[in-house]
Amino acid sequence: MAKKIYVGNLNYSTTEDQLNQAFAQYGNVISAKIITDRYTDRSKGFGFIEMEEDDSAEAAISALNGQQLDGRELRVSEANDRKPRERRFQY
Repeated sequence: MAKKIYVGNLNYSTTEDQLNQAFAQYGNVISAKIITDRYTDRSKGFGFIEMEEDDSAEAAISALNGQQLDGRELRVSEANDRKPRERRFQY
């Protein structure tokens, strides 16, 4: 079963390919996504990795949390499922 990983404190110049390469050392990466601002298309400094195997994901989290990537110390943890936001309309 696939496991989703949160990666924080990314350098704004880090690419999805670089992120994929860093995690691919530990197992098969299904996807690597850096979250960007919708107006400026600039990185928000965090992203998500989806790995095929739970064991590989745990190994990557243990090995990469606190490690340097592009001059920044990564914060790596299992991603939490996001709860749907309640939409409130103002008239």
